[in-house]
Amino acid sequence: MTIEHFDVVVVGAGLSGIGAGYHLQTMSPDRSYVILEGRADLGGTWDLFRYPGIRSDSDMYTLGYSFKPWTEAKAIADGPAILKYVRETARDFGIQDHIRFKHHVKSAAWSTADARWTVAAEGPDGPVHYSCNFLFMCSGYYNYARGHTPEWAGVDSFAGRIVHPQFWPDDLDYAGKKVVVIGSGATAVTLIPAMADTAAHVTMLQRSPTYVVSRPAEDAAANWLRSKLPSKLAYRLIRWRNVLFGMFFFNMARKRPAKVRDRLIGMVRDELGPDYDIARHFTPKYNPWDQRLCLVPDSDLFDALRSGKASVVTDTIDHFTPGGIALASGEELAADVVVTATGLELQLLSDVTFSLDGAPVDLSKTFNYKGMMFSDVPNMATSFGYTNASWTLKADLTCAYVCRLLNTMKARGLRQATPRVGDAELTPAPFLDFSSGYVTRAMEKFPKQGSKSPWRVHQNYARDLLALRYGSVDDGMEFSNPVPVAVPRETVSV
Repeated sequence: MTIEHFDVVVVGAGLSGIGAGYHLQTMSPDRSYVILEGRADLGGTWDLFRYPGIRSDSDMYTLGYSFKPWTEAKAIADGPAILKYVRETARDFGIQDHIRFKHHVKSAAWSTADARWTVAAEGPDGPVHYSCNFLFMCSGYYNYARGHTPEWAGVDSFAGRIVHPQFWPDDLDYAGKKVVVIGSGATAVTLIPAMADTAAHVTMLQRSPTYVVSRPAEDAAANWLRSKLPSKLAYRLIRWRNVLFGMFFFNMARKRPAKVRDRLIGMVRDELGPDYDIARHFTPKYNPWDQRLCLVPDSDLFDALRSGKASVVTDTIDHFTPGGIALASGEELAADVVVTATGLELQLLSDVTFSLDGAPVDLSKTFNYKGMMFSDVPNMATSFGYTNASWTLKADLTCAYVCRLLNTMKARGLRQATPRVGDAELTPAPFLDFSSGYVTRAMEKFPKQGSKSPWRVHQNYARDLLALRYGSVDDGMEFSNPVPVAVPRETVSV
């Protein structure tokens, strides 16, 4: 069996994986690395999702990389523009040359004696193996092969077509047809205005409402600033402005939920008018930021509702019929096409199986370290972004911290970095403090977070910046496994 060795193996060539490549060759340029990507192209989420209107619900000044300014006019960008940006980054910095496509990682085994991981993957021509000193999982947090779809009675009797946004078919023609989109999250509020332009009518069928916020797709202040200042300086200023505003808004939602709730619902009322049933269709039962807010660029969802091209129904599904969906209230929604925007299926590290010195590892039994590593698991990190801000903000910090660890190990002549709980008394809590269904369905598979640093997941960029960029690398971390010293051969005098 041939095993190719690299200092670092990165798994995944999406936003996080491309960012990892940049940081490795910038901060640890003496380390070799390879990126293993299971799909045929880079881009991750932005290459996978192809449904109408696909876009980010984060602004590109924070979803973009810290090292590559976003230069397009729209701050709320569509999927093709984001994919173009990621591809340009990979090309401009030579990262694409390090990617092995159609390499689906299956398992990783750590050997303490060798201080390395052996990674098994399914390549385009069969099984392949790599070894590495450090394993960096940048594979995202959901199952690319399967979305979440509840089981409904009578689905087989439906005469129309049912599609999941994660697997949008190229041949779907919904022009002039009645469409029902099941769901009320970010995907649903994106699909509805995009499909309403050509469909006969689009109905958003939701079990319960979500907080929806409208923002301009273009950031006028940011565009003005970019016209006056060098691009990198303008980008940094806008990025920090958006980060600080996001932190302020999130903290307000936590400290004064009733006030923020009233403001958010009031903004929807301003969009739809006093006669619209806001209480039923746009007033969630939970507090703001207990789940992620849905962003609506340029009020496009509200425009579709005001025009009559779309409508909202808040009810539960009893069963499917040949002509549509029968609801618990007794009403029936006629449909030619049903889109199940019912969420993702969360997946921890792409369901790769891990072992340490031959013993299997159950990551759900571990504590998460600084939002990126696992207690008692050496030389492995994962990139997991924020739930209350842009994914890339945390990904950038994680990549830089991994390079700090690599450089520290080299400087100390040690080959192994292992997070240890030690004598710390930790009260376990779910990895994510979020009430969204796709989160609660999967948390039992994820590691726990602890009640104090460095085992807490803070969801706070400023706090993480201080801890990960400037804080100690020794808190809760055990450095060990010295580099073997070559013994000189004895010379014998004759």
